[in-house]
Amino acid sequence: MAKFHIKKGDIVYVNAGDDKGKTGRVLEVIPKKGRALVEGVNMVSKSTKPTAKYPQGGIIKMEAPISISNINPLDPKTGKPCRVGRRKNEEGKTVRYSKQSNEEIK
Repeated sequence: MAKFHIKKGDIVYVNAGDDKGKTGRVLEVIPKKGRALVEGVNMVSKSTKPTAKYPQGGIIKMEAPISISNINPLDPKTGKPCRVGRRKNEEGKTVRYSKQSNEEIK
């Protein structure tokens, strides 16, 4: 399985596409397709039949997956998009860190 530079729960910046410049929280990562679902980004309209969840049915707005290559996590220190590296911490656990500020990404 491939390792990606983002995880569920990260705050990310969209650096390409129609929603370029927006930020949002990662709701889900889809490793097999190399895509991620980001809150408030790549919104699409979907027609739905009435169900228990949507008793009225009709057209609803929802997020569609965006390519992982088009998003970067935000630097914890500066709040700007950054590149990510991996290293071992004191306990020997692999952690992600920002290449710009050298801060650990939570």
